[in-house]
Amino acid sequence: MSKVDPLFETCLRLGDTALVLGQRLAEWSSKAPTVELDIALSNHALDMIGQAQLFLEYAGRVEGKGRDEDALAYHRQDFEFRNAMIAELPKGDFACTMVRQLLFATYASMFYERMTASTDADLAAIAGKAEKEMAYHARHAGEWVVRLGDGTEESHQRAQDAVNLLWPYAHELFQTDVVDQAMIETGVLPDAAAFKGEWLGEIEAVLKRATLSLPEDDWMPSGGRSGQHTEHLAYLLAEMQVLPRAYPDAKW
Repeated sequence: MSKVDPLFETCLRLGDTALVLGQRLAEWSSKAPTVELDIALSNHALDMIGQAQLFLEYAGRVEGKGRDEDALAYHRQDFEFRNAMIAELPKGDFACTMVRQLLFATYASMFYERMTASTDADLAAIAGKAEKEMAYHARHAGEWVVRLGDGTEESHQRAQDAVNLLWPYAHELFQTDVVDQAMIETGVLPDAAAFKGEWLGEIEAVLKRATLSLPEDDWMPSGGRSGQHTEHLAYLLAEMQVLPRAYPDAKW
């Protein structure tokens, strides 16, 4: 890790997570339960991809090797991606998407709110825009999780299944390593562990209204932010990157 630029690695982690989750949300385009949700989820996907563009563009400048945001998004292998694993899991049914949005967007809203005070002016500026978007995503997802959990027997079971599936992966968002510690010590990043209790309180409040419960913490997968991923990321990237890789010199 001594040869890794912590700022470059941080930008990749933030950008890759936003990009991959944006791609998952985009999979709902023309497939959402209602026209209104189709538009909403497509817009949420655009929010995430917009954030990814900003983070990856900055990553390219920090790296200084001439790679722009498109090169970083479309011309890296899965093991080079640094997204949290919760972002790459298949979109599943509508309940799964809403629960993932609740878990991640609540975290991201809190994280970016604190990152607006970053000692890195570029990251602080990106956070100022992203925080507002993620706060809305969290509210939207929370409303739907309550509606599904406290709805029919089937919608309740689907929502509970989604919570059981996704909950273990949420813990990776709060794990820190030497890269995070370097950024926290210099004031570039907030310490996510410091607000995990607040995040948990908000999640539990929504789940209580939804008549849903959290599973026991028996396992906590991790490694996505250091390049270890599930098989699902490779399939997602194969679809996302096919055109730029097939026609690398094309101008759109």
